[in-house]
Amino acid sequence: MKVIAFARKEQGTGASRRLRNAGQTPGIIYGGPEAPVAITLDHNALYHALKKEVFHSSILDLEVDGKVEKVLLRDFQVHAYKQLVLHADFQRVDPNKKIHVKVPLHFVNADVSPAVKLNSAVISHVAVELDISCLPADLPEFVTVDLSKLEAGQSLHVSDVVLPAGVTAVAHGDNNPTVAIAVVPAGATAAEAEATAEEKK
Repeated sequence: MKVIAFARKEQGTGASRRLRNAGQTPGIIYGGPEAPVAITLDHNALYHALKKEVFHSSILDLEVDGKVEKVLLRDFQVHAYKQLVLHADFQRVDPNKKIHVKVPLHFVNADVSPAVKLNSAVISHVAVELDISCLPADLPEFVTVDLSKLEAGQSLHVSDVVLPAGVTAVAHGDNNPTVAIAVVPAGATAAEAEATAEEKK
C-alpha cells in the first residue's frame, strides 16, 4: 500500500496547527540508521486509509519527496471528538530484521462448528488481534482462526491457531491466551434439559 508524504521544515505547536487548518496532518518517520524525518500527509487520504485494516498491519511504501521507504504505522493520535487525525508515527523497516506487530484475527467456519450446529452455542471472540514476530516479507495482513472443530463449552487458544510460515506468536504473561470460546446460552441448556425429560416419559 502506497502513502504519499512531504518533508516538513516547520516544527512546533503553531506550525502543526497551521498544517491541520490547511488539511494536512503532521507526522514522523523514525528508526534505522537514518535520522528521523518530519513529514506532512494529506489529512483526508490518511483519515480514510486509517479505516482500512490493511493499513495497520502491512508494510507500507511511504514516498517522501520522491524517495520511497518501507515503513510500518506505529502510532496515531485522533481528536477527542472531531473527525481529525492529529499526528501519525511511522517506523522504518529493515528487511533482514524481525518486526513485532499486532495483526487482526479473522474467524472462519463458526457456522459449521459442532458448537453452533449441534448445541446452538454462541462463539465469543475473546481476542481480535494477535501479537506476532516475523521478517517484514512474511508479515500477513491477518491471521485466520478456524472454528470448524470447536465444541460447545470449549475454548480455542493461541497454540491452536495455525500461523503462516515464518510467523511466531509473541507471548505476554499468559503464554497461551484464549482467542475464542463457545458458550451455550442458559435458555438453550434449559430447553434441552426439558426436551430430554420429555423423551424419558
